Amino acid sequence: MACPSILSLLTEDILVRILDKLGDERDRKNWRMVCKEFHRVELLHRKKLRVLRHEFLQRLLSKYSSIEFLDLSVCPRIDDGSVAVLLGGESLCWPRRLKSLVLNRVAGLRTNGLELLVSASPNLEYVDVSYCWGFGDREAEALARAGGLRELRMDKCLAVTDVGLAKIAVGCENLENLSLKWCMEISDLGIDLLCKKCLGLKSLDISYLKVTNKSLYSIASLQKLVNLAMVWCSSIDDVGLNFIGNGCPSLKVIDVSRCDLVGSSGLLSVIKGHSGLSQLSMGNCLSELSESLLHSLKDMKNINSFEVDGARVSDSFFQILSINGKHLLEVGLSKCLGVTDGGISQLLDGCVNLKILNLTCCHSISDAAILAVANSCKTLHSLKLESCNLITEKGLRQLGLCCLQLEELDLTDCGGVNDTGLRSLSRCSELICLKLGLCTNISDEGLFYIASNCTKILELDLYRCTRIGNCGLAALSIGCKKLMKLNLSYCNKVTDKGMEHLSHLEELSELEMRGLLKVTNIGLTAVASRCKKLSDLDLKHCEHINDSGFWALAYYSRNLRQINMSHCSVSNVGLCMVMGNLTRLQDAKLVELPNVTVEGFELALRACCVRLKKVKLHTSLRHSLSAEVIFTLQARGCKIRWD
Repeated sequence: MACPSILSLLTEDILVRILDKLGDERDRKNWRMVCKEFHRVELLHRKKLRVLRHEFLQRLLSKYSSIEFLDLSVCPRIDDGSVAVLLGGESLCWPRRLKSLVLNRVAGLRTNGLELLVSASPNLEYVDVSYCWGFGDREAEALARAGGLRELRMDKCLAVTDVGLAKIAVGCENLENLSLKWCMEISDLGIDLLCKKCLGLKSLDISYLKVTNKSLYSIASLQKLVNLAMVWCSSIDDVGLNFIGNGCPSLKVIDVSRCDLVGSSGLLSVIKGHSGLSQLSMGNCLSELSESLLHSLKDMKNINSFEVDGARVSDSFFQILSINGKHLLEVGLSKCLGVTDGGISQLLDGCVNLKILNLTCCHSISDAAILAVANSCKTLHSLKLESCNLITEKGLRQLGLCCLQLEELDLTDCGGVNDTGLRSLSRCSELICLKLGLCTNISDEGLFYIASNCTKILELDLYRCTRIGNCGLAALSIGCKKLMKLNLSYCNKVTDKGMEHLSHLEELSELEMRGLLKVTNIGLTAVASRCKKLSDLDLKHCEHINDSGFWALAYYSRNLRQINMSHCSVSNVGLCMVMGNLTRLQDAKLVELPNVTVEGFELALRACCVRLKKVKLHTSLRHSLSAEVIFTLQARGCKIRWD
């Protein structure tokens, strides 16, 4: 008698618990393929669904009836009619279970469709309609019917006014998190009503709004507010911050970056009024930190994130921060004047628990500072050193010896980085993001060391690393199988052979290859045919790629969402193939295409006007294209940029 499989002993409850532990989509896919029982359990208990193709939406939703999180952000063709068809069936289960809905950039969906979705989903708690530029007050009114909403993101909903915000404030009184970034038509009036109705707000983002101190007076009344972001609110000054300093008793996080009128007295008020502040971002606000502000830092006993990008700092600043920054996990000193090796060493004498350190454009620091970082911050996760030209292989050697948990490292434009330094860095096997742009002294040898040991890398920037060639890409294709984002722009030694190597990176989704003059149709075809997940491609100035390569792209790269074809040799036929066949394309840059006529542009733009959200064209076409095409694009929510 045959012994039963061990899999048959696993109950459904155990299988669900195992499935919940699988966060990576690739692991879940492999799980489904084990056996029919695993596939059945995954169908019944899947909670999250991100739909990549509009045409499969209805079938997927009928299969996955237990989803609570639905992401439609990469389905630009969804409109009111699609939603009506989707919800037209009887006894639909999935809408009633739905708690989170992502409609980011789904600009074709308007009032009627939103009303249908909201009415069918009574348990909605989270909605994201960011970058739906055409959304206005009527759409806001439709969202307001989701009375159980806890979190709403409306970034860059440019047509929403105080009227729409008032509808939401009245209809969604239980809101806890709200982002209104770039909603330029919202004023003090709307913010005031919001603060009177949504008393439970815990997080509010009003960045880039044209609000004044009156809004901060209203916001100060929010007793439960924990997180306030107000980046680049150019009309807010110290008077407004004084209101915040005397209110918002629960405030823990505040970001006033690039608020030009904010000074030391306003920041002092915030610090003194909130001794429990954990994160303070005031980058590019102050040209210099005053003595009184420095001394107030002593009161920030619980601070764990502190950013003063762009300010002039002194030795006393580092001393005070070192003494009072025992709990600091993140320090941002990008473009700060006065940052020295001695200052960094002094800072790290006390701040030994740092996880994130940003020293971008701190030109005076050298290997001595890096040695201090390596010796003091053994658990550092992120280090940004862009344009720190005094750093050499000596500093990188110490990083490789001590900072073995490093996940992100930015060495862009660090001229002292060479192959020996990369060999040392290759010991940091946890690296996920490595930026080496403009490091002209590294070659295939250095890339080989990285590829051999840093197998977890997801993002690699080799912009203008002119000594990198095909051999380095061969090493990448073997060692860095998880690579998702790669910048090879102006790496002039790369040829079609290098592209052939890259085609083995099945997870590659973003590829920049500007100015690769030795790459032809053969290389592009190799990448397009095998890198099925490619969603963002930059081919600017790839002058030897013509229609043959673009036909391959149109045939294979069905997941492409963004493309830059500027200064390429494509013709009318090739452009129409790309714009017509790539049904998920949302963003296209089409400047200086000498072989494309006005008629070619007309046909191509008509072919994709339903789904295109952004397009960049040469300014000469502004008066050459028909008014009908331009009107149709804009009516569909497409932003046209004339270059």
